[in-house]
Amino acid sequence: MKGQLAEQLQPAEDTLEAEKASFLKQPKAVWATAIAAVFAFMGIGLVDPILPAIAKNLQASPSQVSLLFTSYFLVTAVAMLVTGFVSSRIGGKKTLMIGLALIVVFASLSGMSGSVGELVGFRAGWGLGNALFVATALAVIVGVASGGTGTAIILYEAALGLGISLGPLLGALLGGWQWRAPFFGTAVLMAVSFIALLALLPKTPTPATKARLRDPLLALGHKGLRTTAASALFYNYGFFTILAFTPFILGMDAYGIGAVFFGWGVAVAVFSVFVAPVLQRRFGTTNVLVGTLGALLLDLVGLGLAAGHSVTTVVVLVIVAGALLGINNTLYTELAMEVSDSPRPVASAGYNFVRWMGGALAPFVAAQLGEHFGPQVPFFAAAVALAFAILVAAGGRRFLKSHEPHLV
Repeated sequence: MKGQLAEQLQPAEDTLEAEKASFLKQPKAVWATAIAAVFAFMGIGLVDPILPAIAKNLQASPSQVSLLFTSYFLVTAVAMLVTGFVSSRIGGKKTLMIGLALIVVFASLSGMSGSVGELVGFRAGWGLGNALFVATALAVIVGVASGGTGTAIILYEAALGLGISLGPLLGALLGGWQWRAPFFGTAVLMAVSFIALLALLPKTPTPATKARLRDPLLALGHKGLRTTAASALFYNYGFFTILAFTPFILGMDAYGIGAVFFGWGVAVAVFSVFVAPVLQRRFGTTNVLVGTLGALLLDLVGLGLAAGHSVTTVVVLVIVAGALLGINNTLYTELAMEVSDSPRPVASAGYNFVRWMGGALAPFVAAQLGEHFGPQVPFFAAAVALAFAILVAAGGRRFLKSHEPHLV
């Protein structure tokens, strides 16, 4: 019996060792794409430290400023439906380049905004570029990286975590000087990424089968992918309640907010890359997902109780939330890429269309709840959303079990 168990575990251990050995041995094109992804993801948290400054300088309320996130993620979500259609016709490299170019243009225009309405509109254009880049970057990294899909996803999540952590830091360093500066700084970084990818990323072949516009929606007909996406929608509501609403209750300047969310982002990065794979192999994807969602629910309840009473407690709970979010990000991404039989770019587009809707709703709803009912209520509402995320994941457990790694 022990011999049989050892034989069963050996392939998993061999795969793990191969992935570890190949993680850092990647083609230059992979590193160039991953670094560009870092800069792209910086755009998510970039505005966090300067939200109060934007509200003050443009005479806007928190809910009006929250539309910077809503327009960005709403356009990102809808545009996910066309990313596969575009990339399957012009190739991954051209799609990446168009996405980067759009980000450069709209980040620059954001820095020149004269009103909150203009800024919201330019962030929407930024979201279109982000969708074209982010969805295609994952597919390109998976296709070019050595070491298998697991290694590619970890690289992608590392870029995500690093970008999310550096975004608030850049926003604070530049925003402490002038609130417009972070937008121009991002435009410069994305322009550098454009040049790097142009030089280092080889031409990617056009897929033999062209994706149709309806393919991402059809992919959601798979019960496993639909379960993953629906659970991620509620999860992202909690995620972006923390990211978009917390800066308004900290009572700090841009440097203070940037420091808090830099710590939060580092926790996201470390736990997504180093902790999530270990827990996944030990306890199984679905068990870890449900467990960390439950822990995040409790964290949000704690944030609700501390909001308006203890800034120190809020800061600690935000950083703890970053660790839990990092684990869940990796698990959701891997499930979305592997749980269905759809091509990865198509599955990713359908999944991201649904889950980014949570990111679009949360900032505005949270700000409205905070303005009308007090700073505690947005976090309690996010905790309720996490309860739904748990119910969906637990209820669809049998559809997710097909993607369980070998336990070690």
